[in-house]
Amino acid sequence: MQIVRTIADLRATLRDWRQAGRTTALVPTMGALHEGHMSLARTAVARADDAVATLFVNPKQFGQGEDFQQYPRDEAADAAQFEREGVKLLFVPDTGEVYPPGFATRVHVDGIGDILEGAHRPGFFTGVATVVTKLLVQALPDVAVFGEKDYQQLLVIRRMARDLDLPVEIVGGETVREPDGLALSSRNAYLSADERAQAPLFNRALTELASAVAAGEDVGKSSEAARVAILAVGFGDVDYVTVRDAETLSVTLEPGRPARVLGAVRLGTTRLIDNVPVPTA
Repeated sequence: MQIVRTIADLRATLRDWRQAGRTTALVPTMGALHEGHMSLARTAVARADDAVATLFVNPKQFGQGEDFQQYPRDEAADAAQFEREGVKLLFVPDTGEVYPPGFATRVHVDGIGDILEGAHRPGFFTGVATVVTKLLVQALPDVAVFGEKDYQQLLVIRRMARDLDLPVEIVGGETVREPDGLALSSRNAYLSADERAQAPLFNRALTELASAVAAGEDVGKSSEAARVAILAVGFGDVDYVTVRDAETLSVTLEPGRPARVLGAVRLGTTRLIDNVPVPTA
């Protein structure tokens, strides 16, 4: 696996591949890799001739008081995992390469980027949309793969790519879970042993809410019951537990359209997010 650190080297390699008629799939990551990331890498390898991954801890998507400096970084271990999965090229830029002196442009997706995570983490999706736009323009892949675990982020990126006419297919990869249902996340490492044992109850509550909605129960009452149940088992705060249209995140649920349950909670010092589809008949 080749490792490059500059945009010029990335473009030179990918230009050679394109001229040879090869397709590419991109997997943007911030490192701290786990099996969820590897699942995305395998999707990329399967969807194109060559898979490209990125390692870049994006400072612009961390808010005040969040864990940018403490975010785990281990380039050697991450690179070894990508290489085992068949990734051909790894792009590892430093902050100055991505945001050179004088950088003054932001990409913001109105509406879908302002609610839920966007409301609780102001500026987060602007940081995500800005760096992903840059990576897609830098690499010009045929396909880019993002995880459904960050479901709203996936929708924001799809909207951004459509609105900016970026010639790339945005592919969602299914959430990978522990056997007890906890969604894999780099931030799970922050959980204490007791918190780790408690964490799967979050997914259980979301799954039960999805089943209730599928059975025709009142969405508002069922959502509030899920919020109360989550707090009752010891979670510190519930930022939101909600049922939304799976494509627009509208609160209006129309018969026959897919719906999604999304939630964000705090357990100790760790913030967890998760989502599950509402079953269909």
